[in-house]
Amino acid sequence: MENTENKIVDYPSMSEIDIAYKILFDKGEAIYYKDLITEVIEKKRKTIQSIAVAISEIYTMINMDGRFQHRGNSMWGLTEWNPPETKTRTRGSKSSAKVLQQKADSENI
Repeated sequence: MENTENKIVDYPSMSEIDIAYKILFDKGEAIYYKDLITEVIEKKRKTIQSIAVAISEIYTMINMDGRFQHRGNSMWGLTEWNPPETKTRTRGSKSSAKVLQQKADSENI
């Protein structure tokens, strides 16, 4: 990860979702959703009418953005922290396509 502590970041010009991403990226670990959203609101320095509405709006954005992943217990992290998925087959197992082809072949006999 790149050290961004010494760089000046113009949070007010960023979107809330990009601020949330940067917070998690810089922290490097999952954060409780209310703490994450509160930090987003503070960094954005945006006037809000209702904290409940602001939390709901930002939570919805995080929930819909594929860069974020719910980690359980109301903790959120980044999807990129997960290792890439690999498909494995157990020894001796046949793929679905192969099983279907064998079934079709046996029916044509």
